[in-house]
Amino acid sequence: MYDCIFCKIVKKELPRYEVYEDDLVLAFLDINPLTVGHTLVIPKEHSENLLNMDDKFNDRILRVCKKVSNALKIINSSICDGINIYSSLGAGAGQEVFHTHFHVIPRFKNDGFGFKRGNKLNLEIEKFKELSIQIGMNI
Repeated sequence: MYDCIFCKIVKKELPRYEVYEDDLVLAFLDINPLTVGHTLVIPKEHSENLLNMDDKFNDRILRVCKKVSNALKIINSSICDGINIYSSLGAGAGQEVFHTHFHVIPRFKNDGFGFKRGNKLNLEIEKFKELSIQIGMNI
């Protein structure tokens, strides 16, 4: 394993507040939570981010994110307004720990956390067409 903080958590070299573990995936509470219950879901095998994570983890990670989300909704049923699930891919997107991870963040009224949208892009229809073709050709 690599010498990263999440690899150390997987190996139990650092403390963790585990909520789920199986042969491929570990979920634990974020020690710097954005809201109460903020959970991280990670593959137990090191990869820098989703783009270079082995595909064998794809289905499992999404299933665990869903299980954690359902558990968070149950324990906060009267006050949880929603849940954000996201992963930042690269420093430019805000990734700070370079081990693939997904944030599962319960949302509460006036919790002070949120994604801020920038200025709306006013793209011409032709630009949408061109962009959709470029993306599609690279999938």
